[in-house]
Amino acid sequence: GCFREPFGLQGTELRVAARAGIAIYPVDGEDADTLFKNAEAALKKVRESGEHYLFYAADMNARAAHALSLETRLRKAVQEQQFVLHYQPKIDLATDEICGLEALIRWNDPETGLVPPMQFIPLLEETGMILEVGRWAIRSALSQRGEWRTAGLTAPRIAVNVSALQLQQRDFPDMVMAAVQQDGGADALEVEVTESLLMKDVQATIAKLSAVRERGVPVAMDDFGTGYSSLSYIARLPINSVKIDRSFIMGMAGGPQEMAIVTTIIALAHSLNLKVTAEGVETGEQSRLLKLLRCDEGQGYLFSKPLPAGEIARMLRLEAQERRVSPTGRSAGKGRR
Repeated sequence: GCFREPFGLQGTELRVAARAGIAIYPVDGEDADTLFKNAEAALKKVRESGEHYLFYAADMNARAAHALSLETRLRKAVQEQQFVLHYQPKIDLATDEICGLEALIRWNDPETGLVPPMQFIPLLEETGMILEVGRWAIRSALSQRGEWRTAGLTAPRIAVNVSALQLQQRDFPDMVMAAVQQDGGADALEVEVTESLLMKDVQATIAKLSAVRERGVPVAMDDFGTGYSSLSYIARLPINSVKIDRSFIMGMAGGPQEMAIVTTIIALAHSLNLKVTAEGVETGEQSRLLKLLRCDEGQGYLFSKPLPAGEIARMLRLEAQERRVSPTGRSAGKGRR
């Protein structure tokens, strides 16, 4: 109640908000140190939940301990370079050939094996470690592409996802171009940014991504259709392509409304001279419909799951052999329906 009314400070009204974590003696602790520690755990949960106050619960310290353990292991993972990249092919739906790859970060934890990205990427962003890991991902993807080309393989452009924290850095364009100049040229890399991230700070985002695109690196808008893009901004955004979110692709064959959404997105993108990639393609029926709608590219388990670099090399080698057998290249798509 004491914070309900504003305070006067040098002629200006100042409103103060308070949040509290509460621990009760003796249930939550029989000494001051224990009570303080448990109240602090409750306060941390308050900040995460958006509530004004919370009482301590026994599992709060367990969750905090787990988060701290995970953060410690992640810091070690960064130091010891325990991260690896897997690559998921993008398929040209007109020719059924591989036309690109998306690099996806995996954590090869010595204790538990490969860890899914959703279990550690948010913590990398929260702690700022994503800056170092993000730089590594770009350089590693470009270096791997260089190895494939040295081995005589025709390696396509590789897309790398960029986080909000990376894009906020003033030197983001310089970091991208330094990696490109060192490891393969502008035709080697594509930057992927989610729709919601693109719309966070539109003017700053436009400036940074324009600097990247002007130097030859294309930009893709990921998860298109799930954010809140204004049509007035889409034409101004420095993007070369959009990726239709998998949720729309999954529902596409379910009824006319879902089909109309995908149709509209493809038509809108093509009217703005943007390439369209469909994410999460899992069935032959989805692929057939996307081809009828003249969607440019498909990506999903129908074609291939994300694979380690060695398996991608075998896939590229097999496609090159099939292309030599069939100069039109269309035989390469037989295994991909």
